[in-house]
Formats: sequence, C-alpha cells, structure tokens
Amino acid sequence: ASFLLLCFRTPLVRPLIFALLLQPPLAQLSSITQPNIVLLMADDLGIGDVGCYGNDTIRTPNIDHLAKEGVKLTQHIAAAPLCTPSRAAFLTGRYPLRSGMDAVNHDRVLFWNGGSGGLPPNETTFAKILQQQGYSTGLIGKWHQGVNCQSRNDHCHHPLNHGFDYFYGMPFTLISDCQPTETPEMDRAFRRKLWLSTQMIGLITLTAALGRLTGLILVRWKTLTCLAGFTLLFFVSWFSSYGFVRYWNCIMMRNHEITEQPMVTERTTSLILRESISFIERNKHKPFLLFLSFLHSHTPLLTSEKFLGRSRHGLYGDNVEEMDWMVGHVLDAIDKEGLKNTTLVYFASDHGGWLERQEDKRQLGGWNGIYRGKSCQGW
Repeated sequence: ASFLLLCFRTPLVRPLIFALLLQPPLAQLSSITQPNIVLLMADDLGIGDVGCYGNDTIRTPNIDHLAKEGVKLTQHIAAAPLCTPSRAAFLTGRYPLRSGMDAVNHDRVLFWNGGSGGLPPNETTFAKILQQQGYSTGLIGKWHQGVNCQSRNDHCHHPLNHGFDYFYGMPFTLISDCQPTETPEMDRAFRRKLWLSTQMIGLITLTAALGRLTGLILVRWKTLTCLAGFTLLFFVSWFSSYGFVRYWNCIMMRNHEITEQPMVTERTTSLILRESISFIERNKHKPFLLFLSFLHSHTPLLTSEKFLGRSRHGLYGDNVEEMDWMVGHVLDAIDKEGLKNTTLVYFASDHGGWLERQEDKRQLGGWNGIYRGKSCQGW
C-alpha cells in the first residue's frame, strides 16, 4: 500500500484545472487558463513517515503544510509494490500489466541500464498529453522505465521519447552499489555463489599445481594451464558485469548525454534541487509540467552531512527530513516567481515503505502505518 497527497496551493487552482480538462486536446489555451503542474514523487516513502499522517518522530513541515492547504488523500493506493510497474501505472493511468511492465508470477523490475526492456514507446503518458497542450515538460530525478531497445543509442524508452522535453537524473534507480561505503546489493546472493565458485576452482587449480611441483600428483602442465585459463575466464565472465555495477547503473544523464559515470553521490541531492529550480525559472512565462522524482527515501539513503543525526528515526528519518527540505525549496521557488496562484502541486510516494529493509541493526526502510508491512519492496 502507499499514499498519494493532492495539494492545491490556493483555491484559485481548482477552476484552472477544470478549464484545462474541458478544452479540446489541440486547443490553444492562454497561459492564464493553463495551470502549471508540479509533481513531487518520493521513493519508498511509507504513509506512516509523514507528519500529516500521524508521524511524530520525523519532521516534515513543508509536506504537512501542503496537506493543510490542500486535499489529503487516504484511499489513493499505488498500482504495485515495486518501483518500475508502479511508476508505469502513474505515468500512463493504466494497470502496469497492460503495458507489459508487470508480471503474473514474478516481480517485474529493470535491473540494468543496458537491458532492452522498458515502457513501450507507444504508451500515452500524461507528459505527452500536456506536451500536446503546449506545456514545457521536464523530468528531474529517477526514471527507471528503461532506456534502449536494440542498441545503446536508440533511446526508445528514454523520458524524451515519452513526452518530456527535458530530463536530468538517473535513468535507473538508487542501489547500494552506487555508494562505495555500502554493501553491494545487486544480485547479492548470486554474486556470493559466483565468488565462492571462483575460489573453489582457483583452490583446485592451485592444489593441482602444488601437487605437480612436489611430485604428489601426476598431472600434465597442459592440463594445469587449461584449468588456470578456465578459472580466469570464469572470473572475468561474471566480474565484468557485477564488478562494475556502479559504472553500468549508477549514472546521471542530461537528456541523452551522460554527465556522470559513476554518479558522485555526495552532490546528487544538490544537483537535482538546482535543476528543479532552474527548470521553474526557465519556464515561468509559459505553462509547464515539472515531475520531480526524488531519489529519497530509497536505499542507500543518500543524505547530506548537514542532515545526518537530525531526526529521531536514524538515517532513514534524516533522509526523509532532507527530502522535505527540498520540497520547501521548490515551493519557495514557485512563490518567488509569482506562480503560487497558478500552480498545482501534487505530492506522492511511488508505493509504500520497504519495512523489511535492514542492515545489521539499522532500520533503512519506512513505516506503512495502518497498512500491512512486508509487502512493499524497493527498486
């Protein structure tokens, strides 16, 4: 389960939305009748992690202020407990299974930037519809709906192919592999088996070589050479992928260009916030859609130093409070540009908190409040 929070910054926004919806799709509307739309989506945030839903250990004054001024939804449930299908449903308004972004018997999630899967190019997203209405559309932050189909440059699943004029952020999602100080997360159990197998094969090779040198084992040098070659080939075959996960998956892009590979996690938050404010400033004279898709509060919980240790809920609470601070800066930018009365702000989580996400004694997942835990997962 998850929650969605719909917030009208002022009562004047409601008739603007109705005016937008009642117009023909290709009608040229004046900027006065077209509200700006700012979508703020958290990642793995539980309904019980926000003050306006009853949390008293994590401070979220900016999100709470939105709820106080607007409409708080309590029965708006996400379409899936995983990021990829849930976000596909959010973008299209369709069950993720209908667009091939979910599975019947197994979790549907994109594991590699280089994979060929993703949101089909022929799907109609809300960004495409608003683009047709003359909106400037931008996505800042997480995508996780695929990039390429058949080649590394076709970008058939890229945000710019789904109605967004501008994209800056992660085409993939945050994983612990993106943070060098964290324990690797991608296929952790399988990687352990591969490493154990490599050690066993290497030990057999080394034992055979020592036995040959001491005369205890009669084995030809040609056989030992083949065995050593196989060990090296086996190691390279899997390490070439899993040993460089940060370089394959943890990247930042601006439109079609890779700007960081791997991403510098220490400055990711400030860059995403700066890009969001810059998009508002660039498009203040025309209707725009800004979809700010936070990397918070997904593990590895990238949190700036000034927020560490501030909450009563550990690293997870620190991360959520930093996200709320970012929300406040975006709202301030809207007010500064005089757009408060013509902007619809919508805050949501892609699905519920990853309650069972723990490392040692650290609780790294959120709290789902009245909803059952252990059903919402990360990614």
